[in-house]
Amino acid sequence: MLKAQYQTRGPVPQDVIEAVDLHLPEPAAGEVRVKVLAAAINPSDVLTLTGEYGMLPPLPAVGGNEGVGRVEALGADVGNLKVGQMVLLPVGCGTWVTHLNAQAKQLIPLPEADPQQLAMMTVNPPTASLLLSEFVDLKPGDWVIQNAANSGVGSYLIQLAKLRGFKTLNVVRRESAVAGVQAEGGDVVLVDGPDLAKRVRAATDGAPVRLGIDAVGGEATDHLAAALCDGGILVNYGMMSRQPCQVSPSSFVFRDVTLRGFWLAKWFRNASPAEQMKVFGELTQLIASGKLKTRIAATYDVSQIKEAVAAAAAGEREGKILIVPR
Repeated sequence: MLKAQYQTRGPVPQDVIEAVDLHLPEPAAGEVRVKVLAAAINPSDVLTLTGEYGMLPPLPAVGGNEGVGRVEALGADVGNLKVGQMVLLPVGCGTWVTHLNAQAKQLIPLPEADPQQLAMMTVNPPTASLLLSEFVDLKPGDWVIQNAANSGVGSYLIQLAKLRGFKTLNVVRRESAVAGVQAEGGDVVLVDGPDLAKRVRAATDGAPVRLGIDAVGGEATDHLAAALCDGGILVNYGMMSRQPCQVSPSSFVFRDVTLRGFWLAKWFRNASPAEQMKVFGELTQLIASGKLKTRIAATYDVSQIKEAVAAAAAGEREGKILIVPR
């Protein structure tokens, strides 16, 4: 048994984490032993290793915030789960491991489906879903624009928008990413640049674009703001450029564009259990049925955690990096 542990944080994320032996006691009363099937590496995980994320666990820590596993053993007084059952792991429990012990009441039973797709359910899909629903009351036929369209959130947003009848303008940072986003169903795919707003107007025949979604920051934020209609709302949820969001005063002053922020962890804190179950119930059904999925660039064993984190932190990647214990 192995775990991916870090005892410090630093600017090169793969340098601070390593695979070490894991020794687990037998499951206590109310606990189960879970064999991890797959766990995702998200941008927030990389920022946690560098110390730049908004919420940092105490050190030493085990990496990984989401994943799925299969129940291997039951402790005493566990009646809601069975050996062999696939379960969603608790958010933030340190999922880059081969095995873990968890409270049975914290595990959510899952339908039998692709574990690698289900392993990415906790972070990116709800982010995409809520970005589409929490800020603008979109109607079927409305346009939404997003950058980082070839990212995990970008992929889910394209699919969810199509299911809800919205049309997507998808911005990427390189020409080589265009075909992949088109294949995922993006209605319009554009390479970012200072003339983005002009090309958006041409692509939409001047239709209003009321919602913009920014994961990049820097000048890219301004390019999206310029593409929005009067009164449009621009939501930032990431900092891929590692630069502050830049928006021209003309967008604020003359066109009344609003810049907002979104952090899924804060939504979790404020949402009721019923609101959370509504979001995850829909997403579970869509993923299990194959109607919602995203590309996987590569999978790594826990023993390869340094290579996995380096791949996740690198640019020009097509799809998600997963930890899939052998």
